[in-house]
Amino acid sequence: MNIKNRQLKFLEALAGAGCTSPVSRADLVDACESTGIYSCPPSWITQDSGRKAGRGLYDLPELDQLSTPKVEMSVTPAPAPVTCAPSPVTAPQGAVESVSGVADFVMGMTGGERATLIPGRFNGYVAWGHCSDIEKIVRSKQFYPIFVTGLSGNGKTLMVEQCCAKLKRECYRVNITRQTDEDDLLGGFRLINGNTVWCDGPVVSAMKNGGVLLLDEIDLGSANLMCLQPVLEGKGVFLKKIGQWVTPAPGFTVFATANTKGKGSDDGRFVGTGIMNEAMLDRFPVTFEQPYPAKATEKKILVKAGLEDADFADHLTSWSDTVRKGFYAGSVDEIISTRRLVDIANAYAIFADREKSINLCLARFDDETREAFRNLYEKIDADIRSETDEDGVQEAVVADSEKCPF
Repeated sequence: MNIKNRQLKFLEALAGAGCTSPVSRADLVDACESTGIYSCPPSWITQDSGRKAGRGLYDLPELDQLSTPKVEMSVTPAPAPVTCAPSPVTAPQGAVESVSGVADFVMGMTGGERATLIPGRFNGYVAWGHCSDIEKIVRSKQFYPIFVTGLSGNGKTLMVEQCCAKLKRECYRVNITRQTDEDDLLGGFRLINGNTVWCDGPVVSAMKNGGVLLLDEIDLGSANLMCLQPVLEGKGVFLKKIGQWVTPAPGFTVFATANTKGKGSDDGRFVGTGIMNEAMLDRFPVTFEQPYPAKATEKKILVKAGLEDADFADHLTSWSDTVRKGFYAGSVDEIISTRRLVDIANAYAIFADREKSINLCLARFDDETREAFRNLYEKIDADIRSETDEDGVQEAVVADSEKCPF
């Protein structure tokens, strides 16, 4: 189409906000409010059937044709000035300068180009649940720590990463374990090319670069995480080993994901999770509870993941929904996660066999649970049931023939 000047300005506003195709209706509304170019989402986008990319999503390939430098400059804040005090540590003679960031540290270790910390876009991602809220928080560039909790395999971490990918924001993901300590988070001295060098940790790098800090599985951590208290308050942090004060740059914020609410796991499902310090939990103003997606959404996830057999996708989501209802009611001890359904879809893409794909992905469960889940699926999928029945008939025929004296 021939783009008019007004339309081009609107597209530039979307690109400047970090939007990429497809865009949501919320993106269009935000652009209208921030620019005043249109009073409501323009009809040349919303009323064009060729641009429909899903419910509330619109395809705007023109965004990809716009120059990217302007977009990157508008969404990547410059590092804030850092007040440095004289270092109390005497570096060895011949030591090189300190490495300021994670990406620079990777470059220093490998000798390659500076690594990018902007997550890649996952074309199969389906935005649902709290995704729009997470996106608004990241887009606002305000400091607003969020605690995201929910059962395993429902897309908590992927949601944060894909919001950062869409808005072209650096995401510093740190997987927390019981051994994670201040040195891992804030930084420490490293030996590089024979020299002792101070390297900022991911927390400090995210603060300096105005990035998004993602503390994954935070409820697996120990009391060592209390070094993050001033960080979670939005204040600066003092690096006592080098006598340096770091102030967070605009755009810095924190997301934490967990399978519990920081009170431990009574049923033993999430071994290693502990009771988190109440003072740390209180520094997260908002907690998002992430459930498993509804059947319609989960089916869309499977289709986007490459499962072309819509009938199979429908059976899988009905199966998982029934299992979850039993789990919540206390009748079964295990659950089928969204991640496991995607695993089955991937197995089906390789083997083109429904029953084999399900059996392979159920192998992690104990024999009793595996058999119960498989029997339940056979009641839902007539194709699997008929194949099983045929196998049983064939086995009986073989057994009878072995008994026959002829």
